[in-house]
Amino acid sequence: MALAEVNFFSQTLMRTVPFYAILPCDKTGFDGKRQENTPFKTLYLLHGIFGNYTDWITGTRILRWATDYGLAVIMPSGDNRFYTYNKANGEDYAAFIEELVYVTRDMFRLSHDRKDTFVGGLSMGGYGAITNGLRYPHLFSRIIGLSSALHFPTTLETMEDIPETPDCYPFGRTFLSTIFGDVKNLKESDKNPVVQAKRLADSGQPLPVFYLSCGVDDELYSVNEAFAKTLQDLGYDVVWKPGPGAHEWDFWDRAIENVIRTWLPLENRESLGSGNIGPDRTGD
Repeated sequence: MALAEVNFFSQTLMRTVPFYAILPCDKTGFDGKRQENTPFKTLYLLHGIFGNYTDWITGTRILRWATDYGLAVIMPSGDNRFYTYNKANGEDYAAFIEELVYVTRDMFRLSHDRKDTFVGGLSMGGYGAITNGLRYPHLFSRIIGLSSALHFPTTLETMEDIPETPDCYPFGRTFLSTIFGDVKNLKESDKNPVVQAKRLADSGQPLPVFYLSCGVDDELYSVNEAFAKTLQDLGYDVVWKPGPGAHEWDFWDRAIENVIRTWLPLENRESLGSGNIGPDRTGD
């Protein structure tokens, strides 16, 4: 399994941006022969607020599970911008997600098939995975939202409920206005995943399949549970997987393991490596 750090010039963001790529290009069998690789199934995995492209590597065992199941994983940086767009200042992180798919397909041996291409994330990244998975249904067949930050676009009634200058600026009224715009129009805009889901369900296009999960002690639990119910009522195929835990890496580590091992259409392909020296080798 190769772990690559890449910096490339994004035409949508107009600057050089980084991402990590896990690539199952060097899997070797217990007989010492390199395993034949077809184009890789790929998961685009988004970090949460305050994080960057290194978060999933340092916070979870994603490298281990991707290695075991031959899954390519692309992990970009989304800054604190919720993977959405702001036409006023030219930041379009939604278009960046689409660009990232095509750029990485040009760079690496990734499958171009929708059924082999997935998007997921946690917290802010869960919101980004859901909204962009619904925005680009021609690209993504499966969407993973873990403890997704759905509360601003689905429940916020007025910006007056948010402090103007809190101790932590990304939770302040001014900053959130640059992300979501006029709150009066937010619930009817395509930044609201409920609106997106309804529009897509009515469009006749193929619908993505969802895996949604949240810890029962997470303050975002109720909004995630409600969104799962909304999707089911709209006719989406949804796995809703609550579990013990809060808004924390221990929960997300267990969740992404379950996603890869039981829910994504993958096969466990054992290979030789430092974490798996194979049968009858410990006594050599």
